[in-house]
Amino acid sequence: MTQAIGAVSAVLGPEGLLVGKPGFRFRSQQFEMALAVEQALALHESLLVEAGTGVGKTFAYLVPALLSGKKLLISTGTKALQDQLLHRDLPALLDHLSASAQVCQLKGRSNYVCHYHLERHLREGRFSRREDATTLLKIRAFAARSDTGDRSECDELPDESPVWAMATATRDTCLGSQCADYGRCFVMRARQRAHQADLVVVNHHLLCADLALKSEGIADLLPEVEGIVVDEAHQLPETAIQFFGRSWSIRQGQEFARDLLRIGLAEASDAADWIHWRDSLEQSLRELRLAADSPSKMEWSSEHPRYARITPVLEQLLEDLERLYVLLQEQAVRGEELGLLLVRLSEMLAFFPHFLPKRESQASESDAIDDEQVLWLDVSRTGLSFHQTPMDAAKAISLALGERPKALIFTSASLAVAGDLQHVAHRLGLEHAKTLCIDSPFDYERQARLYVPRGCGDPNHFAFAGLMAEHIWPLILHNKGRAFILCTSLRMVTALHQALLSLQAATQATGLHIEWLIQGAMSKAAMLHSFKQGCAPVLIGSASFWEGVDVVGDQLSLVVIDKLPFAPPDDPVLKARIRRAKIRGEDVFGQWQLPQAAMSLKQGAGRLIRSESDVGLLVVCDERLVTRGYGKALLKSLPGFPLIRDAMDAMEFLTKTRADGNLPTPLQVATPRQADRELN
Repeated sequence: MTQAIGAVSAVLGPEGLLVGKPGFRFRSQQFEMALAVEQALALHESLLVEAGTGVGKTFAYLVPALLSGKKLLISTGTKALQDQLLHRDLPALLDHLSASAQVCQLKGRSNYVCHYHLERHLREGRFSRREDATTLLKIRAFAARSDTGDRSECDELPDESPVWAMATATRDTCLGSQCADYGRCFVMRARQRAHQADLVVVNHHLLCADLALKSEGIADLLPEVEGIVVDEAHQLPETAIQFFGRSWSIRQGQEFARDLLRIGLAEASDAADWIHWRDSLEQSLRELRLAADSPSKMEWSSEHPRYARITPVLEQLLEDLERLYVLLQEQAVRGEELGLLLVRLSEMLAFFPHFLPKRESQASESDAIDDEQVLWLDVSRTGLSFHQTPMDAAKAISLALGERPKALIFTSASLAVAGDLQHVAHRLGLEHAKTLCIDSPFDYERQARLYVPRGCGDPNHFAFAGLMAEHIWPLILHNKGRAFILCTSLRMVTALHQALLSLQAATQATGLHIEWLIQGAMSKAAMLHSFKQGCAPVLIGSASFWEGVDVVGDQLSLVVIDKLPFAPPDDPVLKARIRRAKIRGEDVFGQWQLPQAAMSLKQGAGRLIRSESDVGLLVVCDERLVTRGYGKALLKSLPGFPLIRDAMDAMEFLTKTRADGNLPTPLQVATPRQADRELN
């Protein structure tokens, strides 16, 4: 039964139930957010909340969610937050509240064992390595004793094992209700548990997949709920764009060719030379990749120099697929998997007409594209993918979420730009939502400094990595490692690592052994574990380390950002947005590029101070932050770290972080807001 408004006060208020419980104390900021969430849930309102680090936003929405008595969905952007909710926050709250709410986690199909495909691969016995068969047998043993079939519970399987794919189904290969194992399907069991649960925890990818299916009038992936809470909501717009768009890759084509051979031989061996069809398709796919030439992202346009090379090869591939379609139409009745192949082939043929002018008239009305969508190609070293992407997903999100009245709460530590939430409200199609910005309770003027070195040069110059390394190497030594270096590209990760190694080799022995943790050398989880356990660790990483990473205490007291995280100017979707903005007379930089950079920069900066006792130095090696006019908006969006420019001040502050956790704020140091006035 739904609780009346006011129940939150009895739990999170100054004299609430949780006050005095282990690990909990009253926080006015948390209480303010919880009251706003409580009202939104009760009145079916839409609410956008930026809650600074340390507010305790998870309890601020979990408490009113549990007290509401409503069936709710919680969506997160990272696995780390899901684990925190499911294994720490929710169990603790349910215990403190003596509540009995049913909580369920629902994941995408690839996270669950598929009995059919597991047994099929074991039966066929086609393994590239002998140990793959052993691993698959271990997965079978796990599936036999598991109630969930969830990969995260399969301890026998290494994190990076490619064998798991043999034991799962995809949307393309799932037989659905026609499957002989449908009655014991782990995916269906998980969905049934979700329908029975009071609180369902998912990630943004599954939420957006569900919204995209709703927009097409297809059956739901997720249960119907009375409210949705989206944490790490700054990630949702870009995730939604992926799911409301469409794509096809050469890898999908290769998988189709392999499945064609296997299924054709199994269900209609006498109907065609399936080996020839497989070989012919694989050859066409190789020629298509060769025609695309060197790695890059390119907007699909007749004016692009590669267009003329790719078009005839793509046309030939489609002609081959059309002939295959006729064959599969005749044979589909002979087997369930042949029928699935026909559906997959039909979807491929429906996707490509927009990429070939003479075929565009073949596109169905439902597949039509408009001026709000972009056609582009992503050419990697060994692959190629075609994309049809909306420039934004605000309208689609708004329509999908608004099908039935429900409460919508979106929260993150990084939603506002200079205190304004209108940018993210526009991107989510929630211009009429209530908004709330709650500052962090941390004493940033005491706990941290923002250091912008002089003389790092143009961050886009080829020599930048070397200059940056010269500025930060003394800080790394002085701080005894304990540093995150956050880069805006993998290329910069490599270049900066090499530059720092050169400086290390040229430095006289200091007795300090730096433990370098470089993205790509090991998994993210292994890097973080090594960092937390290391003596003088320095982690160098790109996008995945800018958020969802939590290192509390003095093990991390130096965070370095290479440059302002603006989207690459050659990004095809960004190019299309800029072109559209010019036609409309809009300021795409101020309305799109700058807000996105501000939110990303805030996320990176947020790795530094994770508790009231943390102290540390944030270094941004891009002088545009203090020399360009737009730097004011970026500074206002950052935590209130006092700004310093002198290297000696930075070294002195690091010395104090080790000597004294109770740091004074020197009078001569400017806060970002004071620096803003100086820039005027």
